[in-house]
Amino acid sequence: MTLVLALLLEWLIGDPHSRFHPVALFGRWASWCESFLYRDRRSYGLMGWFCVVTVPFFLLWLSHTFLGWPFDALLIWVSMGWKSLFEHVRAVLDASSDTEARDAVAKIVSRDTVKMSGKDARRAALESLAENASDAVVAPLFWFLLLGPLGAVSYRMINTLDAMWGYQNKRYQHFGWCAAKVDDVANYLPARISAWLILGAGESVAWSVIKQQAQTHVSPNAGWPEVALAYAADIKLGGPVKREGVIEARPFYGADVAREVNVDAAQDGLRIVMRALYMAAVLTWVIHVVI
Repeated sequence: MTLVLALLLEWLIGDPHSRFHPVALFGRWASWCESFLYRDRRSYGLMGWFCVVTVPFFLLWLSHTFLGWPFDALLIWVSMGWKSLFEHVRAVLDASSDTEARDAVAKIVSRDTVKMSGKDARRAALESLAENASDAVVAPLFWFLLLGPLGAVSYRMINTLDAMWGYQNKRYQHFGWCAAKVDDVANYLPARISAWLILGAGESVAWSVIKQQAQTHVSPNAGWPEVALAYAADIKLGGPVKREGVIEARPFYGADVAREVNVDAAQDGLRIVMRALYMAAVLTWVIHVVI
């Protein structure tokens, strides 16, 4: 009942855009702690990470203990970002011009978008879709199965701190080290499960092929669902990325003769990821009922 209610809330309401959303409140709490604790050292980043996570976790544990399953359903719901993820990606794919596509994709990727073509915007959107299918849906469901509702919401805190602090730039190279590494560990299995689900929802390919290309990605986890989507939808993803005016050389993913990301191919990719997430939800429910 708890999981079903959480998924129903996600399907009907999604991720409410409010400054009082629990994730937004957590982000402001993290920023406030950072303003006091920041030093350009790993030890301070470790201390900051524990301070930011411990207080909310204790309050959530108290509420979980006294409020029961309805509160647990809310915990799982706020841990996911399924509906909003697809809304953002559809805005890119349904754009009527390159300018509109660039404006839409700028909301979901950190790379430079000013000179993107429509094809580049669609490719970036699908890469974000694949990565965030794992981060925003599969990983919370995985940690729910493993550790219950508090596991799901703890993962969301871990992932949020990585999004805030886990950058390899001058400010966060040392302070954000802990946040990045904890997120890498938390996403290790979900990323690979996501790749398996995506392949199951589209065209399949040998796991060794996925592994070989995924290991060339700058992230230890993001490459797995991205490469899987490239093969499952028979499209070409990856390639050079421009950030802050600097071009980062990155390999392309997918078969040598894969399709470019035109409108039809992008819609195929969207449908494949949606099917994969439906599979994830059903499998989670079945396993939860059985155990």
